[in-house]
Amino acid sequence: MADASRSIATEEGRQSGVLLSILSTVAFTFITYLTIGLSLAVLPTFVDTKLGLGAMLAGLAISVQYVATLLSRPHAGRMADHQGPKHTVLSGLVMCAASGALLLIAAWTGHRAWLSLGLIFLARLALGCVGTGAITWGMGQVGHRHTARVISWNGVATYGALAAGAPLGVVLNHHFGFASIGMVTLLLALCALPLARLKRATTVVSDERSPFRTVASRVMPYGVGLALGSIGFGCIATFITLFYAAHGWPNAALALTVFGTVFVGVRFIFARSIPVLGGYRVAMVSLSIEAIGLIVLCLASTATMAGIGAAIAGLGFSLVFPALGVEAVQRVPAHSSGSALGVYSVFMDVAMAVTGPLGGWVASGMGYNAIYGFASLAAVAAIVLAVVLHAQAMREKAPSRAATESA
Repeated sequence: MADASRSIATEEGRQSGVLLSILSTVAFTFITYLTIGLSLAVLPTFVDTKLGLGAMLAGLAISVQYVATLLSRPHAGRMADHQGPKHTVLSGLVMCAASGALLLIAAWTGHRAWLSLGLIFLARLALGCVGTGAITWGMGQVGHRHTARVISWNGVATYGALAAGAPLGVVLNHHFGFASIGMVTLLLALCALPLARLKRATTVVSDERSPFRTVASRVMPYGVGLALGSIGFGCIATFITLFYAAHGWPNAALALTVFGTVFVGVRFIFARSIPVLGGYRVAMVSLSIEAIGLIVLCLASTATMAGIGAAIAGLGFSLVFPALGVEAVQRVPAHSSGSALGVYSVFMDVAMAVTGPLGGWVASGMGYNAIYGFASLAAVAAIVLAVVLHAQAMREKAPSRAATESA
């Protein structure tokens, strides 16, 4: 009995140690995305009304970050594999600090609209070069058997930060002006840098790595599914404030908070469902729920209905990244996981990059409600793709299962 109790206590201690290692690593993701969240609710309005440059450029100001991420993410993945994820995280925090400094200068030059917009674009480009080091760093510290937990907690940090950052940014902008967004971004990054330096680096595996083209081809179908599922999130993040303003509704930042809060809650409660049910099944259910939420947003005629739609969309989108991501990482050797995550994450960045200008174009001709209707169609296409990938995986497993049974 004593041995059993001691064994249980040891296991609980081990699990607590694993969780602490994960949380102390994804904390850097939280800090980075908190700075992103600070500007999400105020930047489109600043460009559209303060600078007077219109909805399309307001959407482009958000999306340009993801263009930079699209270009830098594969390099960041290879950097994590070759130089270690700690180096990647440190580089990302430096770029985050640069983004804050540029936003601060952009606020001071607001009387010169095009100069201010150019500085905002540079700030967003810098913020897009953050990379995926925290996930790989966490996986290196707790082992690849905890991949789903690391990805899930990283998502909690990401969208929890966005949920907290949006209303905080509105408060800062209201009381201290747009310059405070840049100042707080700069200070957060500078405070995080010494903490990241003190944290233990993980060993860089020197095994021969799979060619990047091979990794990319294996991960690509899962990335396409992620991109289709991410369009809805991109539409909410980029246009929800303008959507509310067009209807004369207050508290647009609250919709982002509701989205993020529900997102985080689902990660807390259902993250362990991925190892139990499998990534494909979880992805199919999640994308179906997200599509329903986007349809509600498309049909929304009141702020309450729009908030409900955002909540349902957050409920559905919450597990899409880890569900498809776990299946994608399993397609490559463990020593190429950084590159795999880099390629996989690029597709979300592609979706976010095109959502801004395309969504602004749709809104200018059909109104903001129509944006969410198109996003729901993308989520349905992602469901179809997940079904196809699941069927393909089952066919691939069938010969090995038959060989095992015959033996």
